[in-house]
Amino acid sequence: MERLQKVIAHAGFASRRKAEELIKEGHVRVNGKTVKELGIKVSSSDRVEVNGIPVEREEPVYFLLYKPRGVISSVTDDKGRKVVTDYFQQIKQRIYPVGRLDFDTSGLLLLTNDGEFANLLMHPKNEIEKVYVAKVKGIPSREKMRSLEKGVRLEDGKTAPAQTKVLSIDKKKQTAIIELTIHEGRNRQVRRMLEAIGHPVIKLKRERYGFLTLQGLNAGEARELTAHEVKQLRALSKS
Repeated sequence: MERLQKVIAHAGFASRRKAEELIKEGHVRVNGKTVKELGIKVSSSDRVEVNGIPVEREEPVYFLLYKPRGVISSVTDDKGRKVVTDYFQQIKQRIYPVGRLDFDTSGLLLLTNDGEFANLLMHPKNEIEKVYVAKVKGIPSREKMRSLEKGVRLEDGKTAPAQTKVLSIDKKKQTAIIELTIHEGRNRQVRRMLEAIGHPVIKLKRERYGFLTLQGLNAGEARELTAHEVKQLRALSKS
């Protein structure tokens, strides 16, 4: 038996909090009867509907993918381009990415069918550390690196302070490789931050998400998260 709001969240309809609102507002039926009370538990044999749509319950699954460049962080693409779920053809559950990586960005991406888990990780207040490595045009000065550490002003507001490190420079080609650690998840944030200091990105990769890394994986490969890792991620997002 599981709480009704958890079943709805796991099915990907909404976060658990939104599921609670749907229940209280009378949008949910169990075995044909509208329920408005929180705390109700349902079994696998109970029929649950949200706004008349049956909730198909699946066992929650959690995956880590090394997303290659040139792949869309989505389950479908109207232009016929490769999407991240193409790497999970053998998985029967309806999984989707937690957040996204740009088409031209590679690296660590999580996928799941657990809506509550996904919403928990993506919530702005849960500042999970994300580490990127970028190859940029030009060689940034220490002053420009400090501006990233203080936060730079973008069109959607000033960024939170970042941690930075210059990993290498190529004076001949006038390029540098930078490690950037952020806690936010704005659209194309790392690229925009580096453009803001005058050093556009040539290549970008997300190497770490919280405590998770790409160790042991090549581009296009994936692995299932362990139960302990899932538990750690939940704890990390709530800490």
